[in-house]
Amino acid sequence: MTHVETLVAFRQSKVHDMNLNPSPFEKIRSGQKTIELRLFDEKRQSIKTGDIIVFTNTLSGERVRTKVIKLHCFNNFEELYNSLPLLKCGYSENDIETAHSLDMEKYYSLEKQKKYGVVGIELYLIN
Repeated sequence: MTHVETLVAFRQSKVHDMNLNPSPFEKIRSGQKTIELRLFDEKRQSIKTGDIIVFTNTLSGERVRTKVIKLHCFNNFEELYNSLPLLKCGYSENDIETAHSLDMEKYYSLEKQKKYGVVGIELYLIN
């Protein structure tokens, strides 16, 4: 007779809240945007694969739930733009022609990028 033991580890998913302007919010809600680009500061370093992110539309207050599939970490947005498929980041075919990593400087300075790095949060819509 054989003896089999099974070990199961459960990890409770954390829920994170993030606000989005209407356009990127709608792209996530419609499935056109599956990677959200952010500074990888202390707040976002707590995000792990399997966690839930609830995005809120800053104009309407509508909310959408997503699950984190993977985190893509880079030193700056230039590396991120060169590595990730921009269509998954919510850019249209026309936007990709003119998309430039320096566009993100209006949100996150080069100093902050150097200090924290940046992250592409790959999402799965669970609403």
